[in-house]
Amino acid sequence: MEICILFGSLRNNSNTGLLLEPFINELKRFGIDINYIVLKDLDIEPCTACWTCQNIFEEPGCPKKDDMDLIYQAVLKSDCIIFASPIYSWYCTPPMKAVMDRLVYGMNKYYGDSEGPCLWEGKKCALITTCGYEVENGAGVFEEGLRRYAKHSKLQYIGKLAIQDIDGKEYFQNEFAVKAAKEFAQKVVNSLK
Repeated sequence: MEICILFGSLRNNSNTGLLLEPFINELKRFGIDINYIVLKDLDIEPCTACWTCQNIFEEPGCPKKDDMDLIYQAVLKSDCIIFASPIYSWYCTPPMKAVMDRLVYGMNKYYGDSEGPCLWEGKKCALITTCGYEVENGAGVFEEGLRRYAKHSKLQYIGKLAIQDIDGKEYFQNEFAVKAAKEFAQKVVNSLK
């Protein structure tokens, strides 16, 4: 089994990155292959709605020449995609949004001259996020967006791990956060069986 983690933080030593550490360690304990992609380190242009991809059914088909091809291939190989992003103004970071826009069109061939396939149908997806506000208020909008995104893309949304920043970086390494991350990893693994 392979999981693709799309990491959308813009900081190297971020809260979301700290929360991912025990999650990833637990996945490794179960023998899961992990493709961890740091989006801020890649050249990813935003989607411009040119629709070229919509009439290419056998692959994502985006004409942009950037690092998105790496992400398309990683997602196509994976059984589950983890969207890991801190919350900025009630939604994900700009690199994550650019990737999500490019994926939703490159993978879903719904808008061309004739309706085509969904290239990632049936894959699982989940959300890992950190936010400054109480979790439902801070992460709720992005989670609802991801639920709708998954439904539209014929993905199976399996849930979220969201932790509020209360005491700074140490909070994401305390017993509560580590336990929650490990339990969420177990939930993800169980969903893949």
